[in-house]
Amino acid sequence: MKILITTECYSPVINGVVTSVVSLHQELINLGHEVRILTLSGKLRSFEKAGVTYIRSVGIDKIYPGARVALKTENVYLKALMEWEPDIIHSQSEFSTFQMAKHLAKKSNIPIVHTYHTIYEDYTHYFSPNKKWGKAMAARFSKSILKHTERVIAPTDKVQCLLEGYGVNQQIHVVPTGINLDLYVKEVENTNQQKLRDGLGIPAHHNVLIAVGRLAKEKNLEEIILFLSRLQRSKFTLLIVGDGPHRSFLEKYVFELGLSDEVIFTGMVLPEELSKFYQLGDIFVSASNSETQGLTYLEAMANGTPALCRKDPCLEKVIVDGVNGWQFASYEEFVKGLELLLEYRDRISQHARLDIISNYSSTAFVKKVEEIYRNAIQAYNEKEKELLPSS
Repeated sequence: MKILITTECYSPVINGVVTSVVSLHQELINLGHEVRILTLSGKLRSFEKAGVTYIRSVGIDKIYPGARVALKTENVYLKALMEWEPDIIHSQSEFSTFQMAKHLAKKSNIPIVHTYHTIYEDYTHYFSPNKKWGKAMAARFSKSILKHTERVIAPTDKVQCLLEGYGVNQQIHVVPTGINLDLYVKEVENTNQQKLRDGLGIPAHHNVLIAVGRLAKEKNLEEIILFLSRLQRSKFTLLIVGDGPHRSFLEKYVFELGLSDEVIFTGMVLPEELSKFYQLGDIFVSASNSETQGLTYLEAMANGTPALCRKDPCLEKVIVDGVNGWQFASYEEFVKGLELLLEYRDRISQHARLDIISNYSSTAFVKKVEEIYRNAIQAYNEKEKELLPSS
């Protein structure tokens, strides 16, 4: 098949959607498909490079930090993609690149499969002063976009239920995004781990709590920092890996709580470097409720680091208390989970690693997506035949 993937952002940007797209891209190529990417340029010019078409765009940080919108679409680039004659489009975003996907699908007479990555209800603080209005807007917006698709992929049951509640009528497939084990799971020697630990200034007697991801308000990382301030602080270091618009607030919050010696901000880390950070951690921590799946949770557990996360429907069947991690809904439950995971860490670490490697590999993920493509093309073609005038 010839598959066009459309996405608002792509490498070198690092976030969950980009991680998913990069993995999908490579695995589809491994299966013998031709794949191209259509995304937004971080510049005021459009260009094509190594099978990726970048459309010029401008930043719209006032709506959401880091967000961009395409300028006037370059017909020459879209025309080139049409001449390539893709069989299907797999869209990964609901904004500028979706409008391009819709245009290309109509002109090329091909279906769109869409992965719904973002629960916009959790981002209402960026675009609506009223949470109830924000949720209603998110529902209307999502339904209006997805009606143009042939199939929808939801990373978890939580997302499927949300979309069905919005009144989305398209067929929805629940397919957890897989992780590239070759990229995100690399065995790190103890000497290299110790060197990294020493370089970061982590005391030898400290257990390391590690948080990985974009530093944004909806990730609720201040709750983890607050919990740390209530723990016996001579025992723990919180390692925060990543960057984002909320970093300065978090750094100030850490200072105000007197935790500057217990919290380390590393900034952005390259994907191929993440394994050594995950494996440096004793426990992966997150208080986010804005995840559709939480790829960093899977990456941590695949590296043998148990996950201690705020309870969320997206983690059902993923994090099992006392088996590969722990879910909490209060400080007391957080402490209980922390103590249990540290006491039985070796056993739980092994369970976590084996479970993720067995059930969440990118190779297993892409085979499910490939089947959805085939079904979508068949269903779309049958509908097109029905619309043809009878002879």
